[in-house]
Amino acid sequence: MPSKRKEAEPSPDPPKVLRVDRATPLGRHPILRAFPGLDRLPTAQRHEPDRPARRKLHSETFVEIVADDVWMYVAPRTSPRGVGRWKPVVSPQDDCIVIGEGHLRTSPELILFLDIFHELCHIRQRHAGRELFDRRYSYVRSPTEVEAYRFVVDEARLLEVPEPVLREYLLVEWIDKGEYHELLDTLGVSRG
Repeated sequence: MPSKRKEAEPSPDPPKVLRVDRATPLGRHPILRAFPGLDRLPTAQRHEPDRPARRKLHSETFVEIVADDVWMYVAPRTSPRGVGRWKPVVSPQDDCIVIGEGHLRTSPELILFLDIFHELCHIRQRHAGRELFDRRYSYVRSPTEVEAYRFVVDEARLLEVPEPVLREYLLVEWIDKGEYHELLDTLGVSRG
């Protein structure tokens, strides 16, 4: 569930074939309704090399646009325990990525591109039987989070995203400075 701040410097655009339908209304929609062309990106091919599996992933994953002040997250199957005041959208059957309306409407396309692939990594992890909300790990040591961040950082580097933009992207509000530095180090992003 990456969080975005104002970017330190202008960032490159995501691949041109990706479009973001910023007018996608509140509610649940197929992922390609909000992100038409996502399935045709080279990133999608690197993310899921098997074409039938990729087609299935993109045809069976939904996004739910909510008015809540949130970024993006994969809706859990059941309400997770021990998450404080967070009241997530729960999706017992469908794979669903929840997106805050403000994030969809106003965040830079590059950030939305990185976020949607970060969350798609989590969908694939769940399909593989991995626990997305494993409370045994801190956020920055969670194997599923590190893997998802590593994928999008690698993709960002292919787009020649500058290190300051990567640092800003990885600055999430629910970790402290020490954890932030640990995440940067783990992902090989310079501290600046």
